[in-house]
Amino acid sequence: MSRLNAVIALLAGSFVLLYWPIIAKLVNDWSINENYSHGFLIPPLAAYLIWERRDRLKSIPVESSWFGLVVVAASLVVLLAGLLGAELFLSRMALLGTIVGGVLFVLGWRHLQALAFPLGVLLLMIPIPAILFNQIVFPLQLVASRAGEASLAAAGIPVLREGNIIILANTTLEVAEACSGIRSLVSLLTLAIVFGYFTDPRPGIRLIIALSAVPVAILANAMRVAGTGIAAHYYGLQAAEGFFHSFSGWIVFISAFAMLFAVIRVLRWAAPAGGPMGVPVLTGSEQ
Repeated sequence: MSRLNAVIALLAGSFVLLYWPIIAKLVNDWSINENYSHGFLIPPLAAYLIWERRDRLKSIPVESSWFGLVVVAASLVVLLAGLLGAELFLSRMALLGTIVGGVLFVLGWRHLQALAFPLGVLLLMIPIPAILFNQIVFPLQLVASRAGEASLAAAGIPVLREGNIIILANTTLEVAEACSGIRSLVSLLTLAIVFGYFTDPRPGIRLIIALSAVPVAILANAMRVAGTGIAAHYYGLQAAEGFFHSFSGWIVFISAFAMLFAVIRVLRWAAPAGGPMGVPVLTGSEQ
């Protein structure tokens, strides 16, 4: 066991030395990009999930696999490609690939299987590529703009929309990137994955809970845009800026969380354990 600990310590030290600039840049992005500020919570969460499995991990024999070195080598190639191409996403994925390869090489396939969910959770801390991010944000802006226009028209408020610009009688509102709902979508998706893991042991229900975060986040943000437009019509542009705008964001996120909680309750009522979603599986602490 002391030899195993020495190998793990050596590999961990080498990993930190190699990936320290990547880790430092990732942490800096969490601190300056509000879309990914939840990243600070992911490593502690993954560590807790690993600790939760400590008894199971102790019972699994160490069966190191040389294929882990292949995974590590492939990850280093991806790292090199990311560094040469100045592509942060590749470098960060290489970081996770190296961890997976290290676990496989030192401990074996059965340990990697037991650690699959904690390691998968680490994907949530990596910002998606800018090209994909932009492809998601613009449609969300249009959805929020259209929902805002429809709500304002239903309330009897004169409104004209041009793309993501909402024109009222006394002011003009722009559904900018920050108002697209991407921030609440990313955060709510992370929350849904974690919440589903701790509230229901069935993979099918967990997947539905995670997927439900997407329409819930879109609906909640559409409500925010509509509410902002109504407030701006009656109280002026100041109702759509500053403290009131920021405060409405918190209110909407709390509302989205409440809707997500309602979805979970409905799912557990409609598909109780052992029901149509399948027989119960091991609980989170036993997986």
